Amino acid sequence: MPAELLMHDVEEWIYQVDQLKVRGLSVIPKERRKITRIVVYLRGGKGHVGRVRLARLLQFISPHTLVFAPYYRGSNGSEGRDAFAGDDLKDVEEAVSILKSFYPTAYIHLIGFSRGGIQGLLTFQKVKADSYMIWGGVTDLHLMYEERVDLRGMLRRMVGHPKKDKEAYELRNAIKSIDHQSPPILIIHGAKDMQVSIRQAAYLEAHLKQVGAYFKTMYQCDEGHVPRPEAMKQVLNTVHQWMNDIEQDRLA
Repeated sequence: MPAELLMHDVEEWIYQVDQLKVRGLSVIPKERRKITRIVVYLRGGKGHVGRVRLARLLQFISPHTLVFAPYYRGSNGSEGRDAFAGDDLKDVEEAVSILKSFYPTAYIHLIGFSRGGIQGLLTFQKVKADSYMIWGGVTDLHLMYEERVDLRGMLRRMVGHPKKDKEAYELRNAIKSIDHQSPPILIIHGAKDMQVSIRQAAYLEAHLKQVGAYFKTMYQCDEGHVPRPEAMKQVLNTVHQWMNDIEQDRLA
């Protein structure tokens, strides 16, 4: 989407992962020297469903914040095939590595929405993020297979059957490596979410409590997968405050 912003440039980046040219969208401050924060937004969906949109990225900008969203391989002109939390995780990891090489002192925050939830849970520790925000996010593929009957065919094609392909599902077990030393996690979820059940958030919260990890929750009782405008404002205020608190070490 073409855009002219007063303080930011909108750019589509192409970078190489596994000999593939993959793409992503960035919103970057015109004054590069002011960048102190990097937000990596992990989209939901697959293919054109849930594709990266500029309007979403603009929700996280500030004069000192660079926002980047990988499309994932096989989507929006990126080479390769989407593997649904498989090899496509490297697209996230390599993007963060590149960004860190350009801005080594910047704070790194990952935001995973919907399908992006599990993408982030599987990568936020590997990339040494300062925090992770999971928003209406998938945390367990077994639970997703159980609840989303309409997506079982897609999961069988891309991952396999939960009983016949146990190893593939175990490789995508996102919470087994999360412990009390993991970076802070903010869970955001709508209680009326019909696309990703709030049971996904409860599953993650129960594990975080068990291992003594630092986390906070924001549950919106009357919202679905995408909050309505006023509720969206509350989410974005919470997200920005969370990042400020992390960076200023004001966790409590």
